[in-house]
Amino acid sequence: MADPHQFFDDTSSTPSRGYGGQPSPGGLGYPTSSSDAAFLAAPMSNMAMVYGSSLAAQGKELVDKNIDRFIPVSKLKYYFAVDTVYVGKKLGLLVFPYLHQDWEVQYQQDTPVAPRFDINAPDLYIPAMAFITYILVAGLALGTQDRFSPDLLGLQASSALAWLTLEVVAILLSLYLVTVNTDLTTIDLVAFLGYKYVGMIGGVLTGLLFGKIGYYLVLAWCCVSIFVFMIRTLRLKILAQAAAEGVPVRGARNQLRMYLTMAVAAAQPVLMYWLTFHLVR
Repeated sequence: MADPHQFFDDTSSTPSRGYGGQPSPGGLGYPTSSSDAAFLAAPMSNMAMVYGSSLAAQGKELVDKNIDRFIPVSKLKYYFAVDTVYVGKKLGLLVFPYLHQDWEVQYQQDTPVAPRFDINAPDLYIPAMAFITYILVAGLALGTQDRFSPDLLGLQASSALAWLTLEVVAILLSLYLVTVNTDLTTIDLVAFLGYKYVGMIGGVLTGLLFGKIGYYLVLAWCCVSIFVFMIRTLRLKILAQAAAEGVPVRGARNQLRMYLTMAVAAAQPVLMYWLTFHLVR
């Protein structure tokens, strides 16, 4: 029972629900609602998004600069600027180069036009696709002979890449030793040397369908075609520069350039046979 002399009830043991209670976590003694918390968090999230976007933009710019230093991405875009019409005409030129007359590369304001506008311009689309197709056809040929294995297919691909790399290095070294000033770049060499895979594909496929006789006939035609194509293409890159420099046609240096052009063209049929003869039995 309560004390009769006590004027007020003792409420110290019960939680206060009035103004004397503990202040709320929101501060100033007032309760904080969820909408207020979202309002305070919104500016922080926006700042974080802006800061993250800025860091991403800076990182992309840094990566683009470093990549372009080692891999000329802008130049590679030029070599892949092709369309269906160009690819069809280029394949026809590689197989039948005998009737083609104008081999000059077209320029626009001292810049070569894109390959889709000029059939004589080098491209990397056909060599890249031809190389991949060549590896697939090689796997098919090995499979029909019960000799397929991932290791053997990898050896086929690495061997083709090794020979291509060796060709490019040898040509660049020869151009340096002969002191040839030419606009022939390393990417141009990769493109021109990669065109031989088209004839290799034709030879292997014909060999699978018609045996060795079909293989030798088609490969011989493609070898002669690529020889003519390389002669008429590289002479404009190597010999035309010599004529512009005023080098005599029968001069010793010009003779070396002619021999170099012939050697590069003659190496293509040899490598085409070397990389395909074991695939047809």
